[in-house]
Formats: sequence, C-alpha cells, structure tokens
Amino acid sequence: MTSTEANAENATIEATTTATPPDNADNTETKGENTSKTTTQTRKQPTVHKIDFEKDVVYLYQFVRCPVVPSVSPFCLKVETWLRMTGLKYENVDHRLKYKSKKGQLPFVELNGTEIADSDIIISELTKKFEKDIDADLSIDQKNISHAFNSMLNNHTSWVMRWWRYTHPSQFLKTAQLDVKQVLNSKLPKGVLQFFFKMGFKSNVKKTIGHGLGRHSNEEILQFGKNDLKALSEYLQDKPFFFGDEPHLLDCVAFAHLCQFYYVPFGDMKEYMDNECTNLVSFLERMKERYWQDWEEMTKTLALNTHLPKKEKEEEKEGKETEATAEEMDKDEKQDVDEKKEEKDKDEKTEDKTKEESEKKE
Repeated sequence: MTSTEANAENATIEATTTATPPDNADNTETKGENTSKTTTQTRKQPTVHKIDFEKDVVYLYQFVRCPVVPSVSPFCLKVETWLRMTGLKYENVDHRLKYKSKKGQLPFVELNGTEIADSDIIISELTKKFEKDIDADLSIDQKNISHAFNSMLNNHTSWVMRWWRYTHPSQFLKTAQLDVKQVLNSKLPKGVLQFFFKMGFKSNVKKTIGHGLGRHSNEEILQFGKNDLKALSEYLQDKPFFFGDEPHLLDCVAFAHLCQFYYVPFGDMKEYMDNECTNLVSFLERMKERYWQDWEEMTKTLALNTHLPKKEKEEEKEGKETEATAEEMDKDEKQDVDEKKEEKDKDEKTEDKTKEESEKKE
C-alpha cells in the first residue's frame, strides 16, 4: 500500500468523526487531568478489541452501512469483497466508529488476537495465512497489469471521488442517502452534526491539493476520472472479468472503486458509464450477483452481518419445530385417551349385556 492511501484511506468519513464534538463536550477537565487520564488509558489500552474471538475468524472493522452501497469507502468494500471471494469466515464488528487501527485507519481486521491494518496489507497477510492467492493462475504479465491498474485505482481514480465528496459534502450526504446521526453514532442535533460533517469534509480539500489533483478545474478533474474508466473499459472489453471467465484481485479492487462512481454518482460519471462504459456496468452486476446476493437486504436494513446465518430465523424455526412436536404429542395423547375411553365403553357394554343374559336365565 502506498503512503497516499495510508494518509487518505479513511478520508471519506474520518475527518467528520474527529471534527464532531463528543456528546459530553461540556464536561471539560484541566490540562493536567487530561494528561494523566490519557496516560492511564494508554497503559490500559488492550492489544485487541475482540477479546472473545473465535480461532481463524476474521473480524472486520469498517464504516457503517449505506442505503445505496455496502460501504462508501472503497477500501472497506475491497477487503469485504475479497473475504467473500476467498470464502474465508469473517464477521463485521459493530464498533460504532469508536475504534481505528494503530495506524489510525479503517478498515482493519483482527485475527486470532492480532491486528492487521491497511486494506492491501490485510489482503496480503490473509493471503499468506490461509493460502488464498486468487491471482495464483495469472502470468507475470497479467500480474504486472493488475498491479498497474490497482495502483491507478487506489492512488488516482479514488482521488477524483474524494475530491468531489470533499467539495460537495451536502450533495454527497443526499446522494448516498446517509443519516448523519446514524453515521456518526451521536445524540447531538442533526443540524449540529451536519455542520461538523461539512466542516470535516471541507478540511480535506487541502489533501487533494497536496496530492496534485485538487489544483485542477472541476472539468479537468472529472475528465481524469473518465480517462481511468475508459482505460478499464477498454481492457475489460467483452470479457466477463478482467482476465477471463474467473475474477481475480483486480476485479475485486475495480468493483470496490467503481461502486463509488456508479451507486454514489457525482458529476456526470454515472451517465458516462451508462453511455460509454456499459461493459463496466455489466461487470458490476456480475460481481454483485456472484458475491453480494444479500445486497438488497443489507442496504435496506443497514445490518453488518447479513452474510451470516440468521439466528432469529433459526430460533423461530426451532420454535415452530418444538410447537409442531408438542402438537403431535398432544394429538397422540388425545388419541390414546379416546382409545381408552372407547375400550372402556366397549367393556361396559359387554358387562351390561352379560348381566342381562344372566338375569334372563335366572
């Protein structure tokens, strides 16, 4: 992972969480007390957040869900898509944006009590640990092409998206259909949160200038994005995936970034993809169909773990099975009672008949 991504990976929402005052902002302390408290917290800080972890389960820490896309961070979406592609067992941790990695980033994962941060390092480390190299069958040339495109997406294409969000925070909130209170996990008034959200985003504009891209005009920046999309489209051509019939790491990375252009559209990017890069739109649908079958449920409920077995449904099923078993038992018991009653009535009739015959003889 380049230093560019390391410095900017969380910029989509990160600046907002730091710029927004805490709900208990009125409870201030002296500088000396704060220093002492910080030192104590640092000493007690655990090396892992998920204490009751299950062996070899990947615990993923990322941003909250969004109504139009699983994550508005391409780097979070990249890691989760890769986990689905490899079939590794993972669980999203609902940390309510309280935790970041030791590098100050999201996403990060915890595996067997150890933290791994930065999306590319996560994928690299987990690939080695579980022997899940999805590029193992590619040639050297194909791997080099993949590396070049991945670098473009991480360090150039994504900056086009970031630039628009930083300079148009209100439109971004509306397009992404984000509830700022839910995103920031705060009880402060919505108007206050939106103010700090916008302020936090706009403070990142200088990052796009430092990167170099932000020094250009709006039209030029959008054209940079279109040029990247065109390059991807021309390489994909009419293939199902970038290197043929099966998806690889480039497909994972491209999917995560292209989702930000198509499902959280800005400028005329969606129209450009619909008109000039239709194969990229079809590619997104193929990836969704193969790895994100719970897309609709996830974006509707905003639940983090729709990929896991539904505990409530299982409990409901168990309850119905128990109820059915009880009904069967009640039915059997009732049948036994009826049979005994019928047998008793039959015995009584036989006894009465025998008694009548005996009386007649006498």
